[in-house]
Amino acid sequence: MRSTYSEATVRLYHLDHEAEGGAAETLMYGTLAEAMAMAAQQPEEVQAALFLATDNDVVAYLDLIDG
Repeated sequence: MRSTYSEATVRLYHLDHEAEGGAAETLMYGTLAEAMAMAAQQPEEVQAALFLATDNDVVAYLDLIDG
């Protein structure tokens, strides 16, 4: 993800790879800080399919916390 800040507006979504064609379910729109807090509360199997999107980038949640 390009450099950003904790108050940047993001979309947190879950990508269901088991659904035909893959289905994206938006969990929230909010700040990066809020989205990170919400993502951290999800079970590990959900975290594995979480993504954060800004106006110009998308990154997997686990890539962000592992980086």
